[in-house]
Amino acid sequence: MARRNLFQPPPPPSSADEVAAGELKPRFPNTGAMSGVKSTLKDLSSNAVREIPADLIEEDGPRDRLAFPDSDVASLAASIKEHGQQVPIMVRPLADKPGRYKIVYGRRRLRALQSIGLAARALVRTLSDEEAILAQGQENSHRLDPSFIEKALFAAQLSDNGYDQPVILDALAIDKPMLSRMTKVARTIPETVIHMIGSAHGVGRRRWEHLADKIKDSNADLVQIASDLGLDKIPTSDDRFARIVDAISRSDKAASPTKSSPHMIVSDDGKTFAEVKDSPRALTVKMSKVDTPEFTQWMLDNAEVELKGLYEAWKSDQKFG
Repeated sequence: MARRNLFQPPPPPSSADEVAAGELKPRFPNTGAMSGVKSTLKDLSSNAVREIPADLIEEDGPRDRLAFPDSDVASLAASIKEHGQQVPIMVRPLADKPGRYKIVYGRRRLRALQSIGLAARALVRTLSDEEAILAQGQENSHRLDPSFIEKALFAAQLSDNGYDQPVILDALAIDKPMLSRMTKVARTIPETVIHMIGSAHGVGRRRWEHLADKIKDSNADLVQIASDLGLDKIPTSDDRFARIVDAISRSDKAASPTKSSPHMIVSDDGKTFAEVKDSPRALTVKMSKVDTPEFTQWMLDNAEVELKGLYEAWKSDQKFG
């Protein structure tokens, strides 16, 4: 079955042929005052754009955009004031609040209309939560595409709000591997920091994933680092992203101990038979197959037994102080 196109008007009432065939029986005659009532009801269920006071429209629900800059809202408000609202928003009635509506898409336009006190030109649709999310995603596919991080946050919000995976995939027009990548980034990077950075349209998936990986491997307080950078003074979100990455790298470098030189182990007869290297993540023992090939092979054959013996000796030392 084809998916319902949420941007098309509902199908018109059954034709006269269907009525004549007995498939649909008219309840009222098409004459006089009743005809006018029927026309009005038909208009309400059609694709007609209605004017709704902006203060009757609520904005809560999953968002597919980060915060709008005040300058963008002011610029759009000035344009609407001069030329009118050219593109309608979409809303759906709130069943538990008669006379009030919930935004489906067009939040920036609604914010601009609210700022200048004008009613909103809106398409009114009775949609389920899933249909509303799909409409939101479809509308964005026809307009400025959200950045990767905006989509990632949107996907995480939908998941947190209990939407099924197929709905999220359809709303964002992505596949399961991409959803997994988006969710990983949105769950790893603190949302506070993402909002400090902004939409970053010039930063793609790979760079966001790289930042998420750096955060997972770091003990640094990313929120504190971002707060100390004065990001609000950096004009573009792409530059704010770059500043965050640079700060994390410098923090990790400063926190890492100076790399120690390998410790060479020399036998009584003067042969260097092993190299021990200490790092923040591992203690590595490297043995030369060139200088002491027989001993290296013996160690390979007996490593499990010898290492277990050393481990038990260490436990004994711990037990008796």
